[in-house]
Amino acid sequence: MDAHSEEITVEQAAEGFAAEVARWREVRGMSKRALARAMGFDPSYVSHVESGRHKPSEEFARLADEALNAGKAIWRRWGDYEQARVRATNRPAVPAPTSSRTEQPYATGSALVVEHDAALLQYDGSAYRLTMRRLLRNTGTKPITRYLIRISVDRYPGNPERSNTHYRAHPLTWDELDLTATCRGETMRRQAKHDRDAFKEVWLLFDNERGRFPLYPGESVWIEYAYTVGDDKWGNWFQRAVRLPTEQLEVQLAFPAHLDPVVWGTETSMTAEASPLRTPPIRSDAGELRQFTWITATPALHARYRLEWRFRARPEQDIN
Repeated sequence: MDAHSEEITVEQAAEGFAAEVARWREVRGMSKRALARAMGFDPSYVSHVESGRHKPSEEFARLADEALNAGKAIWRRWGDYEQARVRATNRPAVPAPTSSRTEQPYATGSALVVEHDAALLQYDGSAYRLTMRRLLRNTGTKPITRYLIRISVDRYPGNPERSNTHYRAHPLTWDELDLTATCRGETMRRQAKHDRDAFKEVWLLFDNERGRFPLYPGESVWIEYAYTVGDDKWGNWFQRAVRLPTEQLEVQLAFPAHLDPVVWGTETSMTAEASPLRTPPIRSDAGELRQFTWITATPALHARYRLEWRFRARPEQDIN
């Protein structure tokens, strides 16, 4: 799934490194502040690396890989970056482009607020289908024309080397994801930003071949996207990270009742380590389904909420 290191630019390699750090930090449920503390860095340093303001260093890559128990995945990304950097220094200088690509996530003058964030994860015994619905409000002064989403999986979160080996042999593919996205009844075009074995970042564009439908200042709109991952690539966990100001966050898990599922969860903030959710997921049984719903209002920015589960009627499927 990854491009070979000799085929990528220094910028692409740096972005790949930053994405790998962010992925493993989210898998481990660690805040940027907690990771920086574990590595002995200034609290702002991890944020600067993930945003691209600081370039990868050998020391940072080594310590991050150790702190996140990433099974050398982060270290390999640093190797890709270093190879790209060395190649670039041996090439003739080329003129800088007349206009540099902006790293701002949306548009200058934009300010997105999530009025409602609702996740529905359904499991049929062999595959998960995640449906995300978000009510977005543009509180800025410029139209918003795209929205960034992340898809991150980890089959064996307690065994990173096993996970990395598994995904190198069986990478997550676009065909199996069957990603769909809609807004105002219109299909949204998609544009991949990062395409890794177990991690994707995708721009959902407010346009399609029939026209454009940007989110204008003062407007609110629902977007919905969904994708599928088999249980051979998705472990028994689901995490929500609060990256934008959010007014309400809701997660619903739906499992076959005959599997006798149990669910628990933890939350992590910029200043606190993982602790149990302040309120429990609420269980409800509906025919052949057992559902668990968890809701919180005005979650803290950068907080992470992680739900985990176990199927008591199928212990051989439990993740070690």
